Amino acid sequence: MPNERMQEDAATLLDGLDQQLRGIAEFQRRRAQLTASVTACDKRIRVTVNADGLLIHTEFADDIADLTHDEIAAAMTSAVQAAAAQVRQRCQELMEPLRLRRARLPKLSEIIEGAPDLGAVLPPAPPARRRYRNRPAVPPPTRARVRPPTARAGR
Repeated sequence: MPNERMQEDAATLLDGLDQQLRGIAEFQRRRAQLTASVTACDKRIRVTVNADGLLIHTEFADDIADLTHDEIAAAMTSAVQAAAAQVRQRCQELMEPLRLRRARLPKLSEIIEGAPDLGAVLPPAPPARRRYRNRPAVPPPTRARVRPPTARAGR
């Protein structure tokens, strides 16, 4: 009888683990595409951050010059922080079903004495978007290299 119980527990654990791994893959896929945008200064500034809270796009309205540099700087800072907070909240909401499912799963160590925690072997998350929509990344400005004239031997 104990052997049948152990087999049932193991089957439940493996099924739950399979569901959890599929859920994690889906969460990671959805998280990698997640962005949040916030506007500031009467929509003169619009920022977009990725799932990591990193700024990936900035837009200024044509009348941005009506603002001072200090106003622009303060608005940019607060807008990026607000967008990062939004994306963090969305990530937590995406993760909640996984947390609930994981809490219901029996631990392998409850079935097999001395077994490792399988939560430590989860696959890594794919990187968050680094570009705004499908626009190509803008390369950093390049500086022209000016090479000093070389001295010729014997002159």
